[in-house]
Amino acid sequence: MKSKKIAITIGDPAGIGPEIVLKAIMSHEITGICEPVIVGDRAVIEEAIGKLGLPAGIKDLELIDTSSIKDGNFQKNKPTAEGGRACASYIKKAVELALNKSVDAVVTAPISKEALKMAGFKWPGHTEMLAELTNTKDFAMMFYSEKLKVILVTIHTALSNVPDLIKKEKVLKTIILAKKSCDMLDIKNPLIAVSGLNPHAGESGIFGNEEIKEIAPAIEEAQNMGIPVSGPYPADTLFHRAYNGEFDIIVCMYHDQGLTPFKMIAFEKGVNMTVGLPIIRTSPDHGTACDIAWKGIANPSSIIEAIKLAARVILR
Repeated sequence: MKSKKIAITIGDPAGIGPEIVLKAIMSHEITGICEPVIVGDRAVIEEAIGKLGLPAGIKDLELIDTSSIKDGNFQKNKPTAEGGRACASYIKKAVELALNKSVDAVVTAPISKEALKMAGFKWPGHTEMLAELTNTKDFAMMFYSEKLKVILVTIHTALSNVPDLIKKEKVLKTIILAKKSCDMLDIKNPLIAVSGLNPHAGESGIFGNEEIKEIAPAIEEAQNMGIPVSGPYPADTLFHRAYNGEFDIIVCMYHDQGLTPFKMIAFEKGVNMTVGLPIIRTSPDHGTACDIAWKGIANPSSIIEAIKLAARVILR
């Protein structure tokens, strides 16, 4: 069987992206499961190989050079406009490759939202950028680990905005994408749980009425569509129940509701997968870690898992 090609962007050059990408593709866990295609700048890759003491033979790997950064004198360990422009160019190129079927999936190393903003881009993060580049309307962030999987109704927005964004249509779309996530992961007969927004899932309207007005009606409509979903459940017990195998995936109302418990158990091996795109895209579940970048100490475990998950989904 022909080996699958996966485009791997190197992320913000100032952060740990170049290091973890190079460490990952040298890992015995990745060798043989795909053909990695690095998308980045040759100058950044060569700087990483030299500065981090990586094997010189790694230069022979397939690299698509966007030529955004010309030499190794770029600013490291802090967000910059130059870094924002560079990582955006990597993502655009990787998406282009995936859309024209030159690669089978995309794995993205971490980018800096601050650097994107400094470079003049309006996207608050990878997910929204990928959705726009692929003309995708309905999408969601899904976070994968063996023991816990979560998908988010709202993504990068202030917590004060969340209650007004919890609408039946948005919750329903996320439930549908949760089912699609399970299909992509080959989870047969999945059990999908929906979290409440308020303490005790609103306690019958005592602590808020979003559950009654928006969330429960979305669940009922999804059930009528044949989707195996239940809730809304109080968030303070739901993650424990899912962790112990009662549910396959949790639909969470906002970013930190889902990501706090997820990262507690899977920080080093968790994977972010964007569901709803016409391409396969995964990513580590951590950021650029500029404070430890370019020191040779970054842990590549999460991006290794991201590459493995992308390869697994390709073969579905």
